[in-house]
Parts: sequence; C-alpha cells; structure tokens
Amino acid sequence: MIMNIPENLIEKYNKPLPRYTSYPPANFFGSDFDDARFRAMIAESNSQQPQNISLYFHIPFCPQLCYYCGCNSFISNDNALKTKYINALKSEIRMMRPLLNRSRKVSQIHWGGGTPNALSIHHVEEVMELVSEFFSFVDNPEIAMECAPAYLDSEYLEQLLAMKFNRISLGIQDFSPQVLKTVNREPSKIPISVLIGQIRESAQAKINLDFIYGLPKQTTVSFAQTIAQALQFQPDRLVTFSYAHLPGVKKSQALLEKSGLPTPSEKLEMFTSARRLIEAAGYAAIGLDHFAKKTDELAIALHNKQLHRNFQGYCTRETTGQVVALGTTAISQFENGYAQNTKDVEHYIEAISNGRFAAERGYRLSGEQQIIRRVIQEIMCNRFVAWPQLSTDMGISVEEIMQATKFEKSSLDEFISDNLVEVGENYISVTETGSFFIRNIAALFDPAVKKVGKVFSKTI
Repeated sequence: MIMNIPENLIEKYNKPLPRYTSYPPANFFGSDFDDARFRAMIAESNSQQPQNISLYFHIPFCPQLCYYCGCNSFISNDNALKTKYINALKSEIRMMRPLLNRSRKVSQIHWGGGTPNALSIHHVEEVMELVSEFFSFVDNPEIAMECAPAYLDSEYLEQLLAMKFNRISLGIQDFSPQVLKTVNREPSKIPISVLIGQIRESAQAKINLDFIYGLPKQTTVSFAQTIAQALQFQPDRLVTFSYAHLPGVKKSQALLEKSGLPTPSEKLEMFTSARRLIEAAGYAAIGLDHFAKKTDELAIALHNKQLHRNFQGYCTRETTGQVVALGTTAISQFENGYAQNTKDVEHYIEAISNGRFAAERGYRLSGEQQIIRRVIQEIMCNRFVAWPQLSTDMGISVEEIMQATKFEKSSLDEFISDNLVEVGENYISVTETGSFFIRNIAALFDPAVKKVGKVFSKTI
C-alpha cells in the first residue's frame, strides 16, 4: 500500500527537471544538423548495439486541438495534404533502407502523433506494405498504434488487426465528459467497452489505456472514478501521465488557466490514489507512471532489473532497438546520438521530394554522455544501480562511471535522510517514496542539468 507523501517533500522536490525520456533531453539538441550528418549517424549505427531496429512513424495530423497537448501536432482535415505526407513518408522509407545493413531486423513498429488514426486506413496499409517489402522482422515484433477513441470505429480497428497490429493504445485521458469538454477533447466515437471487446475477441492484440492527471475540473475523487472504470476493462497496461503545464512553450495551454489547475499537492493525491487502486488490482508499477499486469513482459523485465526505454516508452531487451524515426518532428535514437526531423509539414515534404532527409536538429553523444545516459536509464527504468554490474556491462571501471557523472556520494545525504534512496557499498536503490521523486534522483547523475536557458516541467 502506498504511503502518503509528506507535504514538505513535495515543496522541497517539486522542481523543473528533465523527464529523461532521452539523455540529453531534446531541448539540448543543436540546430547545426543536416542531411550529411544524419546519413553519417545512420551508417555508424550499423556497427553499434543493439542491432535491432525500432521503426517510429510520426503522424502529426489532428482533427482538433486538445488544449493540454504538448505533442508536435498539426490541426488539419485536408485529405490531399495527408496523401502528400504519406507519399513523402514512403519515399523516406525508400531513402532510409539502403543505409541500413540488410541483416538488421525490425523488433518494434510504433505509430504516434498527433493522431495516427486520423489517417485513412488505406494510407496506413500503404506504409505497412512497404515496410513488409523492405524489412525483415524478429519473431513476434511489437506493432503498435496510438489511437484517439473519438476517431476510431469497429471497421477501422478490424483492419488494423488484419494488418497484424498487436498493441493498441487508447488515449482516453479521462472518462468525465466535463473534463473532456474543458480541455477541448472529443469523447469516444463508440463505447470504449465495444472497442476493447473487439480487441479481446481477436485474441491477437494487447490493450494500453492512457490517462492524464492534473487537468482542470479533475479532483482526486473524479480521477479515482476514471481509473476504477478503466480497471474494469483489465487492460494489459495502463498509463497515468502527469500533465506538464508549459504555456510559454505551448500557448494553447494558457486557455486551461481560466478553468483553474490543480495544485501540486492535489495532483500528487490524484496520482497516489490512482496508484493505490491500480496496484490493488494486481498491476506492477513500471517507472513512475506506467503500470502493467504482473505477467506482462515489462513487469518481468523490471523484476529482473532489465527494463529499457526509448522515446516511444518502456520496452524489453527483446523489443528494444535503435530507433529509426520517420515523419515530421520524429526523433531517431541511435547509440551515438539523436536526429530530429523538421516540425514543419511542408518543409518535410519538400526535403524528401528533393532527395534529402529532413533532419534539422540533432545531438552527438560523447563517450562520457553515453555513460551518463546508461546510469540515468537504470535509475528511471529499474530504480536500481549496481556499480560492479554496470561496470561489467559497459566494459569500464566504476571510477570511470563516477568521473563521467561527476557523482559525489555526499549528494545523496538528503535523499537518504528523506527515505528516498537506500545506499549500499556497491548499489543505490530507490525506495517506494523515492519513486515519486525519481527525476530528482536521476538528476544527481546529470552534470548538464544545471545549464541555464533550458525549460523543463516540474517533477510533480
């Protein structure tokens, strides 16, 4: 059972810090990046681990703007533009394939956005057919799509299942009509129970249900009711994202201030109440905000302290791969760095039509930064670091790890006294209470976090 978090800890640790979905975070990427540098990075990835490929397709289009949205989306119902975009996406696949060793296999495909299911199902089929033609796959690859229930019906879902999609993420956000109306999000087109029933009947795909807490009109009681309703469907995984309020970055978020936002304490109570319900229903906590059935591969990987993650979320060693990302604003994630495509749809289409990749921002990691990334990944994913094991895995000394992270044991003193971590001679373990402040703990190993001029959301 989860304990209540003392108010003084909330005040003490609720600071702007990276979410650490990557290291360094995306706002460290530089704009001195181009087609040539991207091609070189792809070529280098062929000799790096992991050899598997994780394909990510970013679909920016949304029929309308949800005011809370922090994603890179483009509000449009222009079918002609969508067709041009899909043609460019297919051209990008054709450009990318010769640069990747033929022996490399796809272990994961993820469609994100935006709203991927805002596309015609025929557009999805065109891309998937091309991928099947150009790539080989590991046994049982994960093929997933994020879907907005407002634009999903039984026929569309049936055709996704026919294309061997085996994980469907439904972005419900909240079951309350009042909350959805306040944030300008349409409710589900057909009952969620019908969609889930159809997926269950297929016996093929697994179900993720996604929610957001910290929105206007939400209360601890109302969000607990939403989660209780979700648990009745027994999803394979359930996610409770913390709403990140950054109106200086996403101007539409300022509209939510008129309706009033929950305080950090109220947000934390929403989360802890929801987590009690989820864990009581037999789910394991994965990272800070993900939950999975204890028989799920993520829960098993966490138990074995072998959980991984990339920009698309948590993954196992079997499904993880270097991420080859296609489409606007998509971020490729290689062992030695990152490359992000332009956010502008027209610029993306123009670059691809001229035979150039649309990468315009990127970052190349130094050897030290690769060490830092691994340490932060262990904290964020497995809530545990064993220094001798990490030393063996990376083929470097413990001293080199400490030098790269500029870690000093004294920096843990406050975290120890606040019961956020337990420290042994050769390990650091995050406590149950500490898991609520895991971004603060991870930041101890990040020398770059003190750099000025970077905007981050608060940890709670």
